[in-house]
Formats: sequence, C-alpha cells, structure tokens
Amino acid sequence: MARRALRKLNPTIDLARHLYTLEQLSAPLDCATLFGRDAPLEVEMGSGKGLFISSAAAARPGHNFLGVEIARKYAAHCAARLIRAGLTNAAMVAGDGLRLFREFLPTSGVDAVHVYFPDPWWKARHRKRRVLNEAFLVDVVRVLKPGGILHFWTDVEEYFLSSLELIAQVSQLEGPLPVPEHTPEHDLDYRTHFERRKRKDNLPIYRSEFRRRD
Repeated sequence: MARRALRKLNPTIDLARHLYTLEQLSAPLDCATLFGRDAPLEVEMGSGKGLFISSAAAARPGHNFLGVEIARKYAAHCAARLIRAGLTNAAMVAGDGLRLFREFLPTSGVDAVHVYFPDPWWKARHRKRRVLNEAFLVDVVRVLKPGGILHFWTDVEEYFLSSLELIAQVSQLEGPLPVPEHTPEHDLDYRTHFERRKRKDNLPIYRSEFRRRD
C-alpha cells in the first residue's frame, strides 16, 4: 500500500540532535554520546511516520529509542515529531537499516528490536528483499542482550508464517512468545499509523515476540 503524502516540515525546526546519517555515527555506536546518557536501548527498523517511536519514548523515559528509515524525508518527519513532543530519549537515522544493524549496533547492546509492518514484497522474485531475512536475523541475535526481545508485526499472514519458520530455522531466539491482544481505547490508541488504518478496516494483525536466550 502506497504511503500517504507527508506534511511539509517547518523549516525553522533544528533537526541536528534528532536526525543522523550513518556517516555521522561511530562504529560501534556510542549510545552514551548520542543520547547523553547510558540507558537501555530499543531500536525500531522502519519507523514510518514515527507514531511508535514517539509514543514509546514518551511512555518509557528511562529507555533510549533509535529509529531508522531509508527515506530521508520520512526520517526527518519522525525527527520533527520527536522534537515537537520534547523527547530527548529518541533519535532517528536516515539510511539503510540493514547496514545500521550490521555495521553500527554494538554486540549485546540492544534491549529490544521492533519491526512493524515491513514491506511484504509481494512478488516471489522480490521476496529476497524482505527485511526478515537470514542475514538480518543473525544481526538481531548478535545485537540483542541476553533476554532481549524481537517484536515483529505484519498484516500479511504468509509473511508472518514464513518469518516464524525462518526464525525457528536460523536464529537462537526463543518463541514465539504469547502476545496479549491490545484493544484500542480510542481512535489514536494504536502502535503505528499503519496498524490504525488496518484495524479501522477490521483487518487482522499478526503479532509475535521472540526472546534471545541467555
């Protein structure tokens, strides 16, 4: 499904402390410098318009949140959202999320990885482009701390089932763990914008969580 157009950014907003490119990051990532403190780190792969990362950062101020978006205009939109909310415990990276995991995130340095509604790449010949692939899962296991959690949601049942099978085959993750069903209390009570659209149309969402073994 095509993304909806973004509102034009206010040109007076200074994104410098909330938006980075991969080239601006240290390898491995120095989170204490990036966020100005040491705190548990959660990483979102593909932040879209930023509803999850902004909501989660506001709800868990004791954690640091890092989102990554390959499209700079979306990463900038997310960063501006964080700034408007006054959130200093979250930041965005504009660039290839696979590179972020492979080259920058520290080993056993991440408490949770969030992957919500990634592009399903419908055609069979394109499925090798899916985010949930063997190489990415190897990096997820590497960066998660023992006991760290991978959250994976999709609205595509085939993608969900094939990903569960792949995770079981190639990773050291325990699961899928039980995920409590969330009943929205109002129209804005959703984890992502995409989830809001799907659930307003009464379409199913497939959820899973996995834990890195100690």
